[in-house]
Amino acid sequence: MTIGKGKRSSPKRDFMQVAREVVEKAIGERIDGAPLEPRKPKGKRSVGGKKGGPARARSLTAAQRRQIAVKAAQARWKSPADD
Repeated sequence: MTIGKGKRSSPKRDFMQVAREVVEKAIGERIDGAPLEPRKPKGKRSVGGKKGGPARARSLTAAQRRQIAVKAAQARWKSPADD
């Protein structure tokens, strides 16, 4: 377990700013009638895992895959007293 500051909080906002944002998201446009800017995709990060896992599995030998699986199973089923 790590001890630290954790996740940083967002900047403090006024109650009215939060309420306005909620209303704007609900109606799909700004209060002044301007359209909301579309959300931008996060990029190709989500594609990497989909491609990387199968590609890695193809490149590993059966013995390597078994060794990785045994190590993962031991870590998963390790008792808390073993820490």
